[in-house]
Amino acid sequence: MRHVPVLTSSILLGFISLIGATSLQVSPAAAQSTLFKRISAQSSGDGSLSAAVGGATSVPYGWVDFCHRRPKECKVPALPAKNVKLTAQNLRILKRINLKANNSIKPVSNFEHWGTMEDHWDYPVDGTGDCKIYALYKRKLLQEAGFPRQALLMTVVHDLDNEGHTILTVKTDKGDLVLDNLVDEIRPWNATGYYFVKRQSQQNPNIWVSINRRGGTPKTLTNVAKLVD
Repeated sequence: MRHVPVLTSSILLGFISLIGATSLQVSPAAAQSTLFKRISAQSSGDGSLSAAVGGATSVPYGWVDFCHRRPKECKVPALPAKNVKLTAQNLRILKRINLKANNSIKPVSNFEHWGTMEDHWDYPVDGTGDCKIYALYKRKLLQEAGFPRQALLMTVVHDLDNEGHTILTVKTDKGDLVLDNLVDEIRPWNATGYYFVKRQSQQNPNIWVSINRRGGTPKTLTNVAKLVD
């Protein structure tokens, strides 16, 4: 997956209006204040449990296109940030859904799949797809399993080969966990070695926030179960 094209600020504002973000029941001043707050209270170093985020940034073209084709997925209200409590049961659900998606989708490049170099984000309607399809499917399945939308964040990174890649970040009370189609194991964000570029805001999936920091050093095996209460 190559690095996705992005929107200019003016186009982004128009898009937000189109999908109904202007109908969110928050004042402009409050919304701006919320968007530019750092959501994580953790330190910004590689060893922090949660990736500290910056201000609002450009929205990936693929998400915008996805919302045009599936407006009901994106015309949603702003909600308070919320993390998942990392219980043994929730960890089992995360592992089950991560493996289900990784095993049920046949990997194929964006161009081979859709015949375009423009990033195409969608669900695995034909059982094939690249990293965005895996991540969107996991997000969908986890929401259906009762996980809050605010904790399931599409995230753009550079992988270990410095290639553009998309994963799903799950915000938990024990830190940020990563669901990745390249690795079956669920890992903390700071055990990936990826360079985290941006992700969805917890409050509003149509707003993206910058990260711009390295996720520690890559570890093939991590014992996430140690984090469970």
